[in-house]
Amino acid sequence: MGRRAGRAGDVAIAAVTAVALGCGVVLLHGTGTPAPPQPSATEARLDAGEAGREVAALPPSPPERIRIPAIRVDAPLTGLGLTRTGSLDVPPADRPGLAGWYEAGTTPGERGTAIVAGHVDNADGPAVFYRLGALKRGAAIEVDRRDGGVARFTVDAVEVYDAKDFPDEKVYGAARRPELRVITCGGGYSRATGYRGNVVVFAHLTGGG
Repeated sequence: MGRRAGRAGDVAIAAVTAVALGCGVVLLHGTGTPAPPQPSATEARLDAGEAGREVAALPPSPPERIRIPAIRVDAPLTGLGLTRTGSLDVPPADRPGLAGWYEAGTTPGERGTAIVAGHVDNADGPAVFYRLGALKRGAAIEVDRRDGGVARFTVDAVEVYDAKDFPDEKVYGAARRPELRVITCGGGYSRATGYRGNVVVFAHLTGGG
């Protein structure tokens, strides 16, 4: 926790606390909107987490849009940094349709671990990653890049973690191939403290150009 994030393929740990707090302060529950879906155990990461088709890494290029057709996500991306405490920042709460990527780290499609984060809801209702917990292994994620290319990822796992047990190295650690993490809030909800943890999607590059 609190270590600063690095560049391509060497993403050091950035605390996820800011993601949880950024989503958790709103009191969506009680407005009549159902709780967001949570991943089932059947979608958890396999021990052979790097199985499956792989392709060559893409050159660095900032991402501009993320699409996840299975859960009807088609959202612009903005750059995210770190808070003053060294944890990952989040997009503005008043822009629920916006997702963000950690712009001091790996760009999606590069060799290494790229990070995308977004809100699950705000005070007005569901936000960009409201249905992230419903995603299944094998689903497609596409990221439009500034160079005109598209980085295509396949989901390896969808997991939920309590904030106090968040596995920093597993989520943010360096990878030998191009990988993507998509993060939002989840893991139960308390009116006093907000969401108790995070939903994390693990994916790897399977196409691009």
